[in-house]
Amino acid sequence: MSTALVTDSTATLPHEVCEQRGIVVVPLRVVIGAKSYDEGVDRGATPKTVAEALSEWVPVSTSRPTPAAILEAYEKAVADGATEIVSVHLSSQMSGTYESAQLAAAEASVPVTVVDSKQLGVATGFSVLTAADVLAAGGSAADAAAAARARADATTSLFYVDTLEHLRRGGRIGAAAALLGSALSVKPLLKLEDGRIGTLEKVRTSGRALSRLEELAVAAAGSEQVDVAVAHLANSERADLLAANLRARLADNLDDRHVVVCEVGAVIGAHVGPGMVAVVVAPRPTSGD
Repeated sequence: MSTALVTDSTATLPHEVCEQRGIVVVPLRVVIGAKSYDEGVDRGATPKTVAEALSEWVPVSTSRPTPAAILEAYEKAVADGATEIVSVHLSSQMSGTYESAQLAAAEASVPVTVVDSKQLGVATGFSVLTAADVLAAGGSAADAAAAARARADATTSLFYVDTLEHLRRGGRIGAAAALLGSALSVKPLLKLEDGRIGTLEKVRTSGRALSRLEELAVAAAGSEQVDVAVAHLANSERADLLAANLRARLADNLDDRHVVVCEVGAVIGAHVGPGMVAVVVAPRPTSGD
């Protein structure tokens, strides 16, 4: 049997990696002002254009792919020879993409296993790549889906934002929490827990926020072998500094692997705003998993 692997554009996987691994990507949409774009497809939907629009308070919104769009991707995979599909997506608590995938799966001409990663961005991407590794090693769709879930469950996703206003506007965090952050002029440290964004700590400066992210990431890695990523929106200097510090402090955990540094996509960027820095620590699957 031939298993196709599908994900969505928020997984932040490089195009060349998807080409090499045979991963099908379904785009989410971002609306900037009055124009709508497919993330990862249309050049108008870049992290830079979103950051600039948010800085100028131009309205920015996002929307999930329709079930029809996901079904089209499934059926194209079937036409290319797939007899079953594993579809891994961002947290169902943060987007309706997982629901769209479930609806599409019910109409697909081959069995589809839909996985709610309960993660965002690079963390979802690590989960997808784990599923790809299992399939490349001859594993079944069930094996790949289970491995993707396990990797996502073990992953720690931490981040800070310059303001909670963008998360509040998008309905991703409560108004009370956003108001508290603004009133105190704090830099909130946030963590993804069970698919939802929760407040972890509050610090007074961006520098302190980066230092705490570093400490928390090192603690999350412990003594395990891990993959680490630092993501940002319009904050490359701080992201590079954090990545360099983590590379040095987690040398034994990384075993010569790089710390991935990337800018978040337009869809996630629309909700976190310019200045955001995130760190993802994903324990690597062991041979016994």
